[in-house]
Amino acid sequence: MHRRTLLQALSAVPLAAASGQLWAAPATSNRLLVVFLRGAYDAANLLVPVSSSFYYESRPRIAIPRPGSDPLAALPLETNWGLHPALQTSMYPLFQKGQLAFVPFAGTDDTSRSHFETQDTIELGQALGARRDYRSGFLNRLVEVLGGSALSFTEQLPIVLQGKVTVPNTSLRTAGKTPLDQHRSDTIAAMYRDTPLAAPVNEGFNVRADVLRDMNAEMDKASRGAIASKGFEREAPRIARLMKEKYNIGFVDIGGWDTHVNQGAGSGYLADRLGELGRGLAAFSDEMAGEWNKTVVVVISEFGRTFRENGNRGTDHGHGSTYWVLGGAVKGGKIAGEQQLMSEKNLFENRDLPVLNEYRAMLGGLLARMYGLSAKQIDHVFSGVTARDLGLV
Repeated sequence: MHRRTLLQALSAVPLAAASGQLWAAPATSNRLLVVFLRGAYDAANLLVPVSSSFYYESRPRIAIPRPGSDPLAALPLETNWGLHPALQTSMYPLFQKGQLAFVPFAGTDDTSRSHFETQDTIELGQALGARRDYRSGFLNRLVEVLGGSALSFTEQLPIVLQGKVTVPNTSLRTAGKTPLDQHRSDTIAAMYRDTPLAAPVNEGFNVRADVLRDMNAEMDKASRGAIASKGFEREAPRIARLMKEKYNIGFVDIGGWDTHVNQGAGSGYLADRLGELGRGLAAFSDEMAGEWNKTVVVVISEFGRTFRENGNRGTDHGHGSTYWVLGGAVKGGKIAGEQQLMSEKNLFENRDLPVLNEYRAMLGGLLARMYGLSAKQIDHVFSGVTARDLGLV
């Protein structure tokens, strides 16, 4: 952390305390970590609608098999739902212990399907259609109400933590790299030099480089400089240590979820990212130790993806997503919120998961329970919202 940033953080302490005096003192010993998956992850392959024949018709090449039917089949959760097998050793045990819940059909009323607009919409937490104040994110307003302390584990301070209370940020930018870097590519090319295979090997590397360049450029834009899932897996214990020692509220964003091409099914690109995310969250839980019982982690994304797979074995920008809520005090082991069976007639605009659980109402209900916030305090965080208590804490 830069010296100037540290000084800003220290100067924020009296401001945060003073702002908290505007409200009845809430319970600030609880900790909240918000994990933002930038790029819009494919929620339908995370929380798998295993009872839906339409799901399997819509995804002939990337569907996750029903539980028990395949070594890479979905893990059984409830009658209608299964979990991606990449989370078998990390998140599945937490679900079985009742410390993890999923909220499908979650998201915002923003239907633009633009990464940037919808990310902004969620981070601001302001009513859709109202004049936007880009200097006021919903987590900053929560810090203002609580009079606590927050830290953003990001390279730049995100919109969600911008506002009246000065919040420091520290970069965790140690993004995972492709296992076949330029040095390895050059070594392989040298092995085939002056052989009949030299031309096709070089052509293959050139094509691969062109495809990766185009795809990575789009994914980087959608990720807005967020850490990679591999980086999060490595850094999660450090996030936990900092939150145990000092900070009530944390925010981290993870990029790399814009899977238009070759996202895979039980294995492949998306499975690898989910595996890294799950192991990182499990490591965070372990490092929190006794404080885990006072900690809630919420995993969100700007929107979901198309219910049907595209022609490139991937999925495109969608609408409804699935949020994760985990923690030692979470009433988990369930699929929460309003739900419906997935069929063609229930698609939003004939392509996406609908949003049945609006994120501001859902988070408002969660924060009210966590911190004992009044309706007035919730209205300060999410103006005009009627909080919905989904019984998650």
